[in-house]
Amino acid sequence: MNGGGANRFDAIVVGAGHNGLVNACYLARAGLKVQVLERNPYIGGAAVSRRLYDGFTYSNCSYVCSLLRTEIMRELELPRFGLQIIPYEGGCTLMSNGEHLAIYDNHDALRREFARHSRHDAEAYERYVRDMLRHCRFIKPLLLRTPPDPTSFRPRDLQELLFLGKQFHKLGETRMYDTLRFFTMSCADMLEEYFEREIVKAHLAGSSIIGTALGPRSPGSAYVLLHHYMGSIDGAVGAWGFARGGMGAITQALAASFTASGGAVRTGAPVAQILTRNGRAHGVVLQSGEELQAPIVVSNLDVKRTFLQTVAAQELPAEFLEQVRRFKIRGSSGKLNIALDGLPHFPAIPQGSPCTRGDMHVTDTLEMIERAYDDWKEGRWSRAPYIDMLIPTQIDPSMVPDGKHYMSVFVQYCPYRLAEGEWSAAQRQAFGETVIDTIARHSPDFRSLILHAEIRTPQDIENEVGLTEGNIFQGELTFDQLFFNRPLPGYAQYRSPLGGLYLCGSSNHPGGGVMGAPGANCARAILRDTGRGADPGRLS
Repeated sequence: MNGGGANRFDAIVVGAGHNGLVNACYLARAGLKVQVLERNPYIGGAAVSRRLYDGFTYSNCSYVCSLLRTEIMRELELPRFGLQIIPYEGGCTLMSNGEHLAIYDNHDALRREFARHSRHDAEAYERYVRDMLRHCRFIKPLLLRTPPDPTSFRPRDLQELLFLGKQFHKLGETRMYDTLRFFTMSCADMLEEYFEREIVKAHLAGSSIIGTALGPRSPGSAYVLLHHYMGSIDGAVGAWGFARGGMGAITQALAASFTASGGAVRTGAPVAQILTRNGRAHGVVLQSGEELQAPIVVSNLDVKRTFLQTVAAQELPAEFLEQVRRFKIRGSSGKLNIALDGLPHFPAIPQGSPCTRGDMHVTDTLEMIERAYDDWKEGRWSRAPYIDMLIPTQIDPSMVPDGKHYMSVFVQYCPYRLAEGEWSAAQRQAFGETVIDTIARHSPDFRSLILHAEIRTPQDIENEVGLTEGNIFQGELTFDQLFFNRPLPGYAQYRSPLGGLYLCGSSNHPGGGVMGAPGANCARAILRDTGRGADPGRLS
């Protein structure tokens, strides 16, 4: 343990987003003196709760919880530090003909609802869920493991390749082909092998495009759907829920766990440069000019921001820098946070139905989603956007004054740059009006209930949170950027070309979402390198 000076630490973690805090928690619990540095005056990164309108708490970036690994929650004792996850009670897609498809957490009710639209699809849904769970069982053991380097003959890499081979072999010959095929399929092609009704396919396809610069007919989008399906709440695979008090409750619990282990978080401390000497990191310099020293520096920034903005180019191999520049991080998502004077009415949904107490959508065909993607490709926000709207205050009234409600609206697609150039205030407002108009077509009193609306483009998300192009996954989840290719071939084990410099953010395996796995996996790599490591397949 480092015993010297107020500005000397065993490890410095750059960025107090959820992965940075997970990483810092494990390092502190191993006995290291750890300093977390956050540029904003508050912690949380994209998993944050903020009061931006009188009495209302917004989850103003990430907005739902499912992917956070239960192993991490248990080991870091997050419930002890106040974290409570409240499951959805349903969900729905509103249809242009005044109908709807409801989603219920009760299996029999859900089956009857699917049968109301198509008996064939009610039967097919059972097969679909079975196959998705099989894919999950193959992937989930890999989430908290460091990817092997397939070009290496080191014992650990050979051991991990053998583990991967055994997992794959367990599938059996037929399922091996199915699994490889699934990873490269479009979501639309995959769903069309199960279902006949457009509304069913459109509802399920939404998870294949959220946060991703792909359309439902883009190869690889089937895996993005699976990525969202892998979460669980209280053992229910694929379940989603709200963090009580907003998504900032997750990072507040992580910060409490970290400080209880002796760590320190410093806000309002933007890092200008990671300091290097003789091929190793040895600290950071803040924008104020203050220097902090540590033999280990962990970046929770995405791979582009880390190596193109905070490390001197001459310290890195030219070929490595070119690979970093080619890494795909494309902004495609917008967000609205809306304070409401009351609960909006949706005539298509029976009064009191639990399907409003989860995620609600308004895009009822695959073609509508694909056309929304076409708008993004042409450099404009979608004229008929895919939206994922939730009113968490139906379940968690602690976020608003009595009688009021908060709506979170996640939007696909919204470009980082418009065809005509940078965003203006008028264009941002027009984008927001497009989204509000889309919702209002299904809720006649919605617009009259709006007290305040925060409208955020990918540029706004980048400027506030530091995510390149506002990409919520810190990089596309395409097959060429997964597992031992994430973020770059040869650098998928949380290390960098510089000794002592590690990456713990979602640019790394297993990718984005409020999961915590990249932070935990990176911590394990650091502890192994410093002689404090354990079994590479375990967190501690």
